[in-house]
Amino acid sequence: MDTVARWVCIVDFNSGIVLMEKAADERMPPSSLTKMMTAYVVFGMLQSGRLKLDQSLPVSERAWRMQGSKMFVPLGESVAVEELIQGMLIQSGNDACIVLAEGISGSEEQFVALMNDTAAKLGMTNSHFMNSTGWPAEGHYMSARDVSTIATHLIRDFPQYYHYFSEKDFKFNKISQGNRNVLVDKGLADGLKTGHTDAGGFGLCASSLRGDRRVVMALNGMASSNERAHEGERLLSWAFANFETATIVRKGQIVDQAPVWMGEARTVPVAVARDVTMVLPHGWQSRVQVGVDYSSPLIAPVAAGQEIGRLTVTIAGAPAAVPPAPSPAPAAGGVAPIAPQPPAATSLSVPLIASDGTRKLGFGGRVAYRLGLGGH
Repeated sequence: MDTVARWVCIVDFNSGIVLMEKAADERMPPSSLTKMMTAYVVFGMLQSGRLKLDQSLPVSERAWRMQGSKMFVPLGESVAVEELIQGMLIQSGNDACIVLAEGISGSEEQFVALMNDTAAKLGMTNSHFMNSTGWPAEGHYMSARDVSTIATHLIRDFPQYYHYFSEKDFKFNKISQGNRNVLVDKGLADGLKTGHTDAGGFGLCASSLRGDRRVVMALNGMASSNERAHEGERLLSWAFANFETATIVRKGQIVDQAPVWMGEARTVPVAVARDVTMVLPHGWQSRVQVGVDYSSPLIAPVAAGQEIGRLTVTIAGAPAAVPPAPSPAPAAGGVAPIAPQPPAATSLSVPLIASDGTRKLGFGGRVAYRLGLGGH
């Protein structure tokens, strides 16, 4: 699968299935994508009541002097938390990050410790932060998979604050700056963040909701902001155009009759407790294979709703037997579109439950069963 991005992780939000990855677990300079982690900690403080949107935080000389992208906070004054969030996420203000960090934890260093603790709790195993801004520093890194992970958690855990990522511009101190995420400006995404460093290139984390499907995309290592926008748009369109959410088994649907030992009923119907869905390339539903596995003999009594095994769903022939299709030739002056491939996750396992129960045979029935007279 061809892409100019050096690091890629594209995820179906609802299922968590990875649709595309490239060096997704490799450590990379995350630049301002770091600010998503900063935002997650800030949002947690807001949700817990330890911080208020209308609360004002003082601007230190360290924050005022911070280099890079800025919202231009005034030295010696105080700025509302909500404005600092907007300055951080829309204008990518490094100064806003430091004001928030110092206001919450007393120092940026103590706030960064919170960032690292939170990342560990979220399972971000290839991330370590040295600052709240993404400013280049030795030992400061994320992976593309971890970027998609923090984006997913921002959307899921703090929906009430997610709208800040989609605001197209913000004016502070008489200076108006637009959202640096071109996909947001074009209405192709509703968040999240861009970034750039010399070592890491141009990066983008974007999410888009179309119908009932949401895709989260993390890209980094591109050569320019134009290439970032073009490749981001292309890969996001590909993720929606070439995959669909297929319902494999519906909640309550009987998938098997499980044999029961010593039961008044010879079998019990087996179902799943929730809809079983899978994200597939278009036209691949015929490749889906469903199996049942009972880990041990089922002995009466059996209660309705009792978990008795696992339903396994696999895509036949994927991924080893289904090589990636070659990309079609590009249109004149364009970049070749990406041909559909199997998603990175091609199997799943969900609990099976007894749809109905059965009681244990009485003494006479058990004797007949053991003598082979019970017909079981």
